[in-house]
Amino acid sequence: MKYVENILQVAELQPDYLGFIFYDKSKRNFEGIIPELAKEIKKAGVFVNEIPEILVSYIEEYQLDAIQLHGDESVDYIKSIRKLLSESRASFIEQNKGRKKVKKPKSYDNLEIIKVFGIKNEFNFEVLKPYLDIVDYFLFDTKGKERGGNGVKFDWSVLENYPFDKPFFLSGGIGLEDVEQIQIIRKTNLPIYALDVNSKFENEPGKKKIQELKKFKEIVISNKM
Repeated sequence: MKYVENILQVAELQPDYLGFIFYDKSKRNFEGIIPELAKEIKKAGVFVNEIPEILVSYIEEYQLDAIQLHGDESVDYIKSIRKLLSESRASFIEQNKGRKKVKKPKSYDNLEIIKVFGIKNEFNFEVLKPYLDIVDYFLFDTKGKERGGNGVKFDWSVLENYPFDKPFFLSGGIGLEDVEQIQIIRKTNLPIYALDVNSKFENEPGKKKIQELKKFKEIVISNKM
């Protein structure tokens, strides 16, 4: 998401998440103010190999509920984010101890961490093992020129070999034309947690087509073809 009016329009459709890209090389890079959203909608920040301290500052500034890591972030990197968030909150509380009118900062113990992996025609799922205990979800996107938002779907049959119970987001060029294939893959035993849609529902980078999103949601939820 990028534009306030468009953010509010999409929010009326009650998505589970709204994504905000904090990556200056992206044409969807977000630099504005996030309007007040319903508490049921989770704000997800999208990052690519960001300096940990800067990433934490974004989490705190925008009070993000989830982060989506699209770069080469290691297990140690993710652990450092958790540690920095905890230390930042503890430091603030200590510095303001005894001041009655100072509100305690939000706890990010429940921050959702989504690690992204690009897939094309094949994928070695063994690389996911080190992340199983430290991320909440994986996200499988199409491996392409950009770190995301390429508008191209990867071969979903690759996911038939997914060996874990860890739930994942399905992403990568998903559009209205894919609803039939979505219904097929949803009937498998794969732990698909969410569908991540983006470029196929845009008038321009960061500006979403409201009516097409509404139709997509209605079809997917109702299982109508």
